[in-house]
Amino acid sequence: MITRVNVGRRSPDRRTILTNGTRSPGHTAQWRAMMPFDAVLCDLDGVLRQFDHAVQAEIEARYGLPLMRTAFDPVLIGPATLGLISEEEWAESVVVALGGDERARLAVAEFIAVPFTVDEEVKALLAKAQERVPVVLVTNATDTLDEHLGRIGLTHFADAVVSSATVGVAKPDQRIYEIAAELAGAAPERCLFVDDRLENVEAATSLGMTGVHYRTVADLAAVLI
Repeated sequence: MITRVNVGRRSPDRRTILTNGTRSPGHTAQWRAMMPFDAVLCDLDGVLRQFDHAVQAEIEARYGLPLMRTAFDPVLIGPATLGLISEEEWAESVVVALGGDERARLAVAEFIAVPFTVDEEVKALLAKAQERVPVVLVTNATDTLDEHLGRIGLTHFADAVVSSATVGVAKPDQRIYEIAAELAGAAPERCLFVDDRLENVEAATSLGMTGVHYRTVADLAAVLI
């Protein structure tokens, strides 16, 4: 799902590259006076959406199978996040990689059914930012993204959603960042990009975006409050 948004642009000013949730000296007053960006581009998983990692670990231990490593092997997950195969086909490829027996099939079924939730603190911060600038979700996802957003009440939350499975490119490919900026109606150097994976943040900053390497809510609050 991609929703087009159109917003005005403010005149450029100095930016600070943020990867640890801190601001550069002398920038605080300027930051509080106005947002030094025209759009917030935010990752979904590991930032706004959280999975129960304890449950995932318990399933791995109970079945004695390397579910995390196998499921997210780039060779297996890559085609799904590029929209080349469905999530169902990806799950089947994981089953095969784990031996293809009934135990593997049951383990994968449980693993992909692990519940996920919205981080309400992150959601509140992004909603506050939306009062001034558009918020675009930029996620490496499969063809089930719309369904998942619906489950947690995020279908209409963001001003736009850029799914790698829809656009055919995934982070850290620079094209997905450009698509997100275009949808927000903002120049890359006027975008704030937030992600829990450092390589994705570094790709954004290489395009001139302001980057936040997300690890805790405090990292996001430091730039949005």
